[in-house]
Amino acid sequence: MNNALHALNPQDWAALHFGQTQLKDRRRQARAQTIAEALVSNPGLSIPQLFTRTYDVKAAYSFFDHQEATPENIQATHKNRVFERINQPGTYLLIEDGSEFNWSDKTKRSGLGAMHKNYQGFILQTSLAVEWFKPEVNQSKRSPTQIIGITHQEYYARVPKPENEANQDSKKRKSRARESQLWERSSNKIGKAPNQNNIRWVRVADRGADIEFFLRSCINQNHGFVVRAAQNRCLVDENNKSLDTKLFEVTRNQLSLGEFNLELRSRPEQAARIARLSVSATTVNLRSSYDEGKPAGSQAALSCSVVRVWEANPEAGVEGLEWILLCDTKIESFEEALEIGLQYAARWLIEEYHKCLKTGLGADDLQLETAARLYAAISFMAVVAVKLLSLKEGSRVSPEAAARESGLDELELLVLSLTLKRELRSVKDVTLALGRLGGHMNRKSDGMPGWQSLWVGMKKLQMMVDGVRLAKQNRSFGV
Repeated sequence: MNNALHALNPQDWAALHFGQTQLKDRRRQARAQTIAEALVSNPGLSIPQLFTRTYDVKAAYSFFDHQEATPENIQATHKNRVFERINQPGTYLLIEDGSEFNWSDKTKRSGLGAMHKNYQGFILQTSLAVEWFKPEVNQSKRSPTQIIGITHQEYYARVPKPENEANQDSKKRKSRARESQLWERSSNKIGKAPNQNNIRWVRVADRGADIEFFLRSCINQNHGFVVRAAQNRCLVDENNKSLDTKLFEVTRNQLSLGEFNLELRSRPEQAARIARLSVSATTVNLRSSYDEGKPAGSQAALSCSVVRVWEANPEAGVEGLEWILLCDTKIESFEEALEIGLQYAARWLIEEYHKCLKTGLGADDLQLETAARLYAAISFMAVVAVKLLSLKEGSRVSPEAAARESGLDELELLVLSLTLKRELRSVKDVTLALGRLGGHMNRKSDGMPGWQSLWVGMKKLQMMVDGVRLAKQNRSFGV
């Protein structure tokens, strides 16, 4: 399935995503497109390596240093495109998480916060929109999604705790800025979802988002939510009276609605594998924590469903998987519970996204000297990372679609076909060809190419296509 937001050559892509940034000067507007085009054409290169002209290198540094070059201004066009897309009929997962960016504190960079050990940096909180497609009951792989783009990003530099504040002083801690507030601010920045039955926005997040304020902010903004529970919360009945049991106990006592297989990616000290998982569901009333000085339990309870996904019989030596997921929808069948589990499984994409931003584009290798300059440069890279990730994910949506649906234009397909001496009939063929060009061996045991080999292949293809176009423009080559 052709993803119109990202299936474009670098020049057209840069114009689509950065052509109407909120910059007053037209020259800076044009410079934003030039920087974006260079980044998407040469991912992973340093700023001096992006351009052939010294003038362009200096102009990029000058752009990053300008007070107008804020992430909000730079990403304005991209986010407008994203919200136009997710306001169309469909179900969209807004997958969210934070990632740490660190630099050695040997070189002090103004505006960064204190990180672990001898590092300074910031947390980048990202909400990534993907289109969700109804899963098949008998599938074992993670459901394919269509990568759309960024709905919200916030750069958060940690502020040290005041020296005179006691570790257990809850009142003072809650009166100052805290990292947990990133989640609620994200809801407010994203804004209300359309009040239409055929459009649904679902916030998907790990245990860091198990915060009552965040869950309530989702409800207030008409967002659905699938959040992995971190806290064994107290429960109440319909009359807001405390129950003797807590969330985890009630959830683990539910009978299985059915089983399914799910391919799990590799993790540290654990190889990729296919797990046989059970799923159950029930409805609970979560007791409210205190709010604005009111005592715990005095507020209305938060009613939601809880879906448990667990590995009843893990292999010997393997830690069994368990997800306890809070969600806003009523679950009455195995198929409905399964979909919640698979929506949470898609959360892995936000980890891949941040990996693309760091490993693929080298965002945390930048040597800019202030937080403002780093934020400006990374706000470009953050959008480029969306295109990088969409290369792989797009091939999973409709692998048997015609090759022209891959997003490559006619000349790119021709050059790729001639280079590898193979016929390209489908999106899958194109994906394998790009991967091979990037070093993937295309063996059945290797699976489909990852984003890194696809990106390398795309870079090589772009260089060859640029050569063909230059030759056509210059008659001296006789083309």
